[in-house]
Amino acid sequence: MIGTVQTMDKTKPARAIFENDQWLWEKYYPAGLSWHAPILKKPLFHVFDQALARYPDNDLCDFQGKAFSYKKIGQYVNWIAEGLQKRGVKKGIKVGLFLPNTPYSIMFFYGILKTGATVVNYNPLYAERELAHQIEDSETDIMVTLDISFLTDKVEKMFHSTRLKKMIICPMTEILPFPKNLLYPLVKAKEVAHVEADHRHLPLRDLVNNQGQPEPVMIDAANDIAVLQYTGGTTGVPKGAMLTHGNLYANVQQTVYWVKSIEPGKDVMMGVLPFFHVFAMTVVMNCAVWAGMKIILHPKFVLDDVLKSVKKHRPTFFPAVPAIFNAIATSPLVRGIDFSCLKFCMSGGAPLPGEVKRLFEEKTGCHNIGEGYGLTETSPVVAFSPSNGKIKNGSVGMPIPGTIVQIIDRDDGVSVLPAGEKGEVCISGPQVMKGYFNNPAETAEVFRHGYLHTGDVGYLDDEGYLFLVDRIKDMIIIRGYKVYPRLIEEAIYKHPSVEECVVAGVPDAERGETVWAWVKPLAGRTVTEEDLKKFLEDKVSPIEMPRKIILRDKPLPRTDVGKLSKKALLAEEGIKQPA
Repeated sequence: MIGTVQTMDKTKPARAIFENDQWLWEKYYPAGLSWHAPILKKPLFHVFDQALARYPDNDLCDFQGKAFSYKKIGQYVNWIAEGLQKRGVKKGIKVGLFLPNTPYSIMFFYGILKTGATVVNYNPLYAERELAHQIEDSETDIMVTLDISFLTDKVEKMFHSTRLKKMIICPMTEILPFPKNLLYPLVKAKEVAHVEADHRHLPLRDLVNNQGQPEPVMIDAANDIAVLQYTGGTTGVPKGAMLTHGNLYANVQQTVYWVKSIEPGKDVMMGVLPFFHVFAMTVVMNCAVWAGMKIILHPKFVLDDVLKSVKKHRPTFFPAVPAIFNAIATSPLVRGIDFSCLKFCMSGGAPLPGEVKRLFEEKTGCHNIGEGYGLTETSPVVAFSPSNGKIKNGSVGMPIPGTIVQIIDRDDGVSVLPAGEKGEVCISGPQVMKGYFNNPAETAEVFRHGYLHTGDVGYLDDEGYLFLVDRIKDMIIIRGYKVYPRLIEEAIYKHPSVEECVVAGVPDAERGETVWAWVKPLAGRTVTEEDLKKFLEDKVSPIEMPRKIILRDKPLPRTDVGKLSKKALLAEEGIKQPA
C-alpha cells in the first residue's frame, strides 16, 4: 500500500515509502524472481571468459554466412589484448571502435577491456566534425576500423586535426565466407582501402602476431571505466558517460536474471542493432555472450536480410527499436514466414506505439513482445516487461532487480510522488554511471539528492509498472498548458492508414507553441489532413489537436539506430527549436 509522500534527503537516496519498507513493485514481481537478487560487480571481460570456458565449441556469431566459435573469438581476444599491451595500451588509455557490426566488434571489445584500457564507441556514420569532437573530448589515442575507404578516409583526417595517434585496420575479407571473400575485393574494388603499414597505421595481422598471452590486469570493478558511451544526456552537446566494469557487469546480470526464458548455450540472438549503441552493446552482445548464445550479426538493418535470417537461423530473442518492428509489421514480405521461433521480442530505444505492437503481434503471431526502458547513463536497462509475467500495454515494465525508480515532483525536485501521479523519473542502482567524463558540472546537474534525474516524465501504477509520458524537453507548452507529443502520436497511430508519425511543438507568436504532426501513410493508402483531424476529435483534447498535419510520401527521417528523429525532421522543415 502506498504511504504518504516523502521528501527526499538532499544527500541520501530516499527510503521506500511503502509499508514494511517494501518497494511497490516487489509484491507483484513475476514468480521465481526477487528484486533482492544478489547483483555482483566484476571485470566486464569475465562475461566472455566464463562463456568461453562453458561453451568453447558453440558458435558465438554468424556473419554473412561465416560462423565464429567462442574458441576462435577467444583466440583473437587474447591476441588483440597482448598486441595492444606490447604497444603501451593499459589503464587510462582510450581505444575507439569505429565499426559496424562485425566479429571484429566483439573481438576488440573484450580484447581492449583485458588490457585495462577503456573502450570508446563511435558511430561509423559520424561526420568528420562529430568524430573530431568525440576523439578530443574522450582523449582517444587509437582507433579500430575496417579497410573500407568510407571509414579509413575519415579517420585519416583525424591525424591532422586531433590527438589521434594510431589506426588499426581490420581486413573485411578475413571475416567473409567463401566465395564472398574472393569476390569482395573485385566487386567492391573502389571501396577497399589500401593503407601502408607505418607508425600510424597498424594492420590487424601485425597486431595479433603474438602468443595470445596478455599480462593479467587488476581491475577495480566499482571505479575503473570499461566504456565511455556518448550521449546527449539531458542537455547540451554529447557527453561521455563513464560506465564502469561494475556498472556493465551488473546490468548484464540484472537483465539475464530478469529474462527467465533464456536457455544457456541454446538460444539464438538477432543482432541487427548496432553495437556502438548502448542498448545493443548490453542486451545483444554482452547478454548473449553471458548465456552462450549465437548472435546473427547484421552490419545494418535491411528488412529482406533480417527476414531471411529468421528463416535460416531461427532466432529466439529479437531486440529492436520500434521502427524495426513497424517495418516488419507493415511489410508484405512477412507473409508465409514462420516466426514461431521467437520466445521474446524486446523493444527499446524509443516508445513502442500500441498500434505497432498490435500489428506486429497480428502479423507474426509473436505475442511476447515487451517494452523496456533505459538510458546511456544506466548501462542502459532500468525497467523491462517480464518475459514470464504480465505485460501491460503502454508500460515499459517493472524496475529490474536492485533498481529503484522514484517519481519526483518536478516543481520542487525532491518530493516523491505516489502511484498514478506524473513526475520526473529518477533512478538509482548498481548500473548507474560514475558520471560524465571530464564534466563535473553536467554530472552535478544530473545527480541530485542521491538519484539520477532522467529528464523523462512518467508514473508508476499501483502494481509498480512504469509508464512514460514523454521527455521533459519534448513537452509542448501552449499558453501554459502542458501537452505531451507521445500521447498524440499514440492516437494518430490508431488510424488504419498511418505507417509512422512524429508530433512536435512549433513556435507560435500567439500561443507560445502549437502542435504539428508529420505523417507517412501506408503504401497504397490515401488519407487527408481533414480525415486525420476528424479521426482524432474523440481521441485528443482541443488543445492537443494538431494545428497542422503534414503528409509525406517518403519515410520520416531516422537516427542511425533507426529511431524516428524529431530533431532531423524539424531541421528539414527549417523550424528552429529553443536551445
